[in-house]
Amino acid sequence: MTNTNYDLIILGSGPGGYVAAIRAAQLGLKTAVIEREHIGGVCLNWGCIPTKALLRSAEVFELMQHADQFGVSCEKPKFDLQKIVKRSRDVAGQLSQGVKFLLKKNKVEVIDGEGRIAKGKGAPLVIVKDKKGKETSHQAKHVILATGARARTIPALGLEPDGEFIWTAKEAMIPKTMPKSLLVIGSGAIGIEFASFYQAFDCKVIVVEMLDRILPVEDTEISSFAHKSFKAQGMDIRTNTQVKKVTKTGKGVIAELGTKGGKSEKIEAERVILAIGIEANTDTIGLNELGVKLDRGHVKIDDFSKTNIDGLYAIGDITAPPWLAHKASHEGIICVEKIAGKSPHPLDHANIPGCTYCRPQIASVGMTEAAAKAAGHKIRVGRFPFIGNGKAIAMGEADGLIKTIFDTKTGELLGAHLVGAEVTELIQGFVIGRVLETTEAELMETVFAHPTLSEMMHESVLNAYDRGLHM
Repeated sequence: MTNTNYDLIILGSGPGGYVAAIRAAQLGLKTAVIEREHIGGVCLNWGCIPTKALLRSAEVFELMQHADQFGVSCEKPKFDLQKIVKRSRDVAGQLSQGVKFLLKKNKVEVIDGEGRIAKGKGAPLVIVKDKKGKETSHQAKHVILATGARARTIPALGLEPDGEFIWTAKEAMIPKTMPKSLLVIGSGAIGIEFASFYQAFDCKVIVVEMLDRILPVEDTEISSFAHKSFKAQGMDIRTNTQVKKVTKTGKGVIAELGTKGGKSEKIEAERVILAIGIEANTDTIGLNELGVKLDRGHVKIDDFSKTNIDGLYAIGDITAPPWLAHKASHEGIICVEKIAGKSPHPLDHANIPGCTYCRPQIASVGMTEAAAKAAGHKIRVGRFPFIGNGKAIAMGEADGLIKTIFDTKTGELLGAHLVGAEVTELIQGFVIGRVLETTEAELMETVFAHPTLSEMMHESVLNAYDRGLHM
């Protein structure tokens, strides 16, 4: 028997799915969420949140090692890896329970099991298999796919997770012991965040990136700044380098590396983290049978997340990049508001901030300098270093840079790129500025509190127009 007592069914309870469900319930839609594993999805349970808890422990440990610089005595600081991991898991668990409460509060029904899509009368049919293998069918006028993604692997090169020597992000979050050496393959946000965590605890970290610079989606100047900072911390970074093969030895791995110049090298490491991108979870949910259009494994959607199949929508990591939790949440809200007959604005991808929680942190929004030039803009660029800011010096965090890019003719803020302490918080000021279509004039006339790190945002704008005061 098919349960048709829903207006909306959502597959997946990650940051896209659960936010969409709550908003749908607020709008009066009878909503169900299907979740096969953990409420809150990968982000909350095995991604964004627990990694930040790990990185916070690393930050505290590093501060303890330099406590005497602040006039505080802290001799021979030690760390307990199992307590660090437990705290991370407890934080994730607490938030997962919080999401369960919110879904219950908003009268969203949670159906435990693994869902797939099939042809139904009118809207697609949702088949759910529970842990015992029993199947039930459900139907609603609207179905949203929010099944997320998983780590990309390359078995042909020996790059297949085994839970012991070769890790994905999930295994890297729950190490039983601290490895003495670690090979991180890929230098995007995930790879660099784990590199920073393990480096803080005296693990020898080697980062391999096949492109010519780390953090390749960031502005070139910011990537270069971060590279120098990571190297100063002792991180071994290899760009223009590709992993040709990985062989397990019983105690670790031997990785064969090749450069674009044709040189090859073999290195040993106790553990490997794969951070070479993601694969959308679209292959086992019946999309091919239904005729859903895909682009390299990701679902193609319109401005309001609708697929080519009536009544079927998709949000988050199973759609086009950027693959970020906050993008998924916002897509979910827009999607359900459109379903409910509201008039939401389409998501402007150019105003989605990106944040990397390494040390130093990195954050950005809008165009890089190279992209702005390639788009034909005549630009003005402003910069301000952390060393010129009183709050940064007082915090002992004088390593950083804020860079802003403006259109010379209109004064439009084309992009902002930050590296340094707490820039993942500062970036939101520039995001709001772009959404409000703020020009350089409004930014220069804005009063920034003193002493704050945010003053550097102001100084960067002033510098772009030859009005800098503290540099």
